[in-house]
Amino acid sequence: SKPPAKLLQEKMKPFTGKIGIMVAGLEVPHTHIHLIPMDSEGDLTFAKAKPANPEELKAILEKISQ
Repeated sequence: SKPPAKLLQEKMKPFTGKIGIMVAGLEVPHTHIHLIPMDSEGDLTFAKAKPANPEELKAILEKISQ
């Protein structure tokens, strides 16, 4: 099996070709490691983050599960 970042890179095909890593624990009392397909450096911020809807999440799951 492939490392998660490599799998995301191959399946999501971000514009930069890179997967960013962000370690954060702001909204919960523990740390999360976020792997973010990067179309630009601006993708590594929560400033423009919006809640994902279930349909978007399902489409991403299907894409990376293939």
